[in-house]
Amino acid sequence: MKPSIPKGTRDFGPVEMAKRNYIFNTIREVYALYGFSQIETPSMENLSTLMGKYGEEGDKLLFKILNSGDFLHGMTADEVANTSTLKLAARFCEKGLRYDLTVPFARYVVQHREELQMPFKRYQIQPVWRADRPQKGRYREFYQCDADVVGSDSLLNEVELMQIVDTVFTRFGIRVQIKINNRKILTGIAEVIGEADKIVDITVAIDKLDKIGLEAVNDELRANGLSDAAIEKLQPIIKLEGTNDEKLQTIREVLGGSETGLKGVAECQYILDMLKGTLKNEIQLDLTLARGLNYYTGAIFEVKALDVQIGSITGGGRYDNLTGIFGMPGLSGVGISFGADRIYDVLNQLDLYPEEAVSTTQLLFINFGEKETAYCLPIARKARERGIRTEVFPDAVKMKKQMSYANAKNISFVALAGDNEMAEGKVTLKNMLTGEQKLLTPEELIDAIG
Repeated sequence: MKPSIPKGTRDFGPVEMAKRNYIFNTIREVYALYGFSQIETPSMENLSTLMGKYGEEGDKLLFKILNSGDFLHGMTADEVANTSTLKLAARFCEKGLRYDLTVPFARYVVQHREELQMPFKRYQIQPVWRADRPQKGRYREFYQCDADVVGSDSLLNEVELMQIVDTVFTRFGIRVQIKINNRKILTGIAEVIGEADKIVDITVAIDKLDKIGLEAVNDELRANGLSDAAIEKLQPIIKLEGTNDEKLQTIREVLGGSETGLKGVAECQYILDMLKGTLKNEIQLDLTLARGLNYYTGAIFEVKALDVQIGSITGGGRYDNLTGIFGMPGLSGVGISFGADRIYDVLNQLDLYPEEAVSTTQLLFINFGEKETAYCLPIARKARERGIRTEVFPDAVKMKKQMSYANAKNISFVALAGDNEMAEGKVTLKNMLTGEQKLLTPEELIDAIG
């Protein structure tokens, strides 16, 4: 029987890995440019760390790890037969695979609080696991690329994170729109119209304006139980248009009676003012943006690719109490997460991978036998010293087979050294793209490629 891998997981071959490494390395370089340091946490955490942090649904999606050794120790057959699955899991499993990078980060901050310099700027690029039902675009194992600043309330952190997003996508060559909103504005809207518990329904309905039109949006709000008076107050918000400054002015007028709402407007204004003239991509205030409402407390962001139909490719926001779940309240933070898998799909669709990022070997030495290989090895070493990715074919097989290997691997140059070349102290270099051949000294060969 042919071997297989678990549902919802993937193998990545050499070409895919080259592309993925290009994504991760680009994000890593930009994070480092802004003073973020990398950390890693274990693949598994104590279940006591993970349970209860993601809601009831999240708890069900945790991969639990059976205790090593005799996990049934001390239990009778009756107890095993008559205990619920959840209680058994609690007895048999003390550890689980991490579900995201945020909870392990919170645990890390609390555990290492004394050693950390605040504000603490960390990034983390690691896989996470969810016992979800696999479907297109949803996997049980996938990577997250998070960056967070904790221990600072300054909005300059939000400004820098938007600059990071802009720099990363500029480097990728992906045109994006950065959307920004603020949780406090949404709270203010709900306060002003007297419908505090309806904010999710309101944002969902407003988001459909382009698709279904104003009347249908108002009908949907009515169907969700909003009063006509509340809907009337919402009209300037639903029809919001103009520049970011004009939108903020309209919201300021609507939210005149809400202290929280006006604080959100002021935060947005500061971030947008500081970013003026610094971004290559467009940033737009979008009131329909309502990422994870229970989690975020201030600015929220989302990034959409402009040239490909795909969901959000980056998101994040400000949260007030990251470490409170572990009994250390009052530590504010702000973070972003790049969706590596979606970025991978966008770069593929737009064919934006630079040649050097996905090419493997640049130079292959053909193997004509032991004597010829002994002549080529020192030249290959010099090529590698110059940073040229070089292979020497290991077997003295037919030349056609070695050339097929070079073609299959998209190797740009092939070097051949037979009796004639060796007698002259030279090598024939063949350009596999043009078919052009030149007789060169080892130094000339290295200069021609490097």
